[in-house]
Amino acid sequence: VFEERRALLGKWFDKWTDGQRRRILVDLLERCSLSQQKFCAKQLQDRVPTEALDFTTRLPRVLSLYIFSFLDPRSLCRCAQVSWYWKYLSELDQLWMLKCLRFGWFINFSPTPFEQGIWKKHYIEMVKELHVTRPKTPSKDEFVVIDVQPVRSNVPETKLSVLGRRTKKDKKELPPWRSSDRHPTDTIRFNYLDNYNP
Repeated sequence: VFEERRALLGKWFDKWTDGQRRRILVDLLERCSLSQQKFCAKQLQDRVPTEALDFTTRLPRVLSLYIFSFLDPRSLCRCAQVSWYWKYLSELDQLWMLKCLRFGWFINFSPTPFEQGIWKKHYIEMVKELHVTRPKTPSKDEFVVIDVQPVRSNVPETKLSVLGRRTKKDKKELPPWRSSDRHPTDTIRFNYLDNYNP
């Protein structure tokens, strides 16, 4: 008898609206004892986690640092803005020393154990000292604007505009600074300081 009524209740529950289901659930929870409410809470917690866990607090620090070591310097700086613990992890010398040594940037002193973030500061100073060549723009005397004449078509104007409708010839063209390529590759710049093989 219990199984039949349970199946019947399940059929009714499937046909009810969301508001009706919520009212029934509230009524059932009010009729439950404390132990039954705890059981419901445990079932809900297993199905719907109430909080997202931070992997750096669950994993050993060595594994968290290993994961952070795959990030480029810009991403490490963004990780430092997440929380205090991520800031502590992302500024450790164990991460930044490898990035400095990859470019041959050494420090000329041995830091004490109480000094933290020396290698990150050194990395930032070395990046500031990099001499990056910028594209040269021609002087005003060398810059010449070519006189451009409009191109005239041989098709009469009466054929182009027939009752205000657009034809294939009257198609809207792209401006001269845009190409027809939807995914241009000339705008992609290679950042030398990223963690890619040069």
